[in-house]
Amino acid sequence: MLTILQTDSYENVSAVSGAAAAGLGMGSMFMSLLIYLFYGYCTYKIFKKAGREDAWAAFIPIYNTIVMLAIVKKPIWWIILFFIPVVNLFITWIVCNRLSKGFGKETPLYTILLFFLGFIFIPVLGLGSDSYDSARIPDDTV
Repeated sequence: MLTILQTDSYENVSAVSGAAAAGLGMGSMFMSLLIYLFYGYCTYKIFKKAGREDAWAAFIPIYNTIVMLAIVKKPIWWIILFFIPVVNLFITWIVCNRLSKGFGKETPLYTILLFFLGFIFIPVLGLGSDSYDSARIPDDTV
């Protein structure tokens, strides 16, 4: 038993492999930060197109979902539904559908693409030339 405790489990690991792992970790963190900032910027542009004064909320987790619910005219208590497994998929579908209608994309295909490929179509909505019109969405906030 004592010999097991005395063995060095890191004897085959060199300093170079440790540095490579650290570099890979830092590179992954940097790329994640860039992706988060780009996605936040695209959401910021969507909030601006929707006429929100608090478009900076795009960079704040959970609060950006509350703002998105206000944009698609759904009650704020729906934020709770995002934390329920499977139900959150239906709620996300509804939000995607209403957001696409607000931008004049009435076809179900755009809702499907926004739901499954949001990482592509959120930038398309945010950086594209389409304008948002809240009159296209019925008011369900009551």
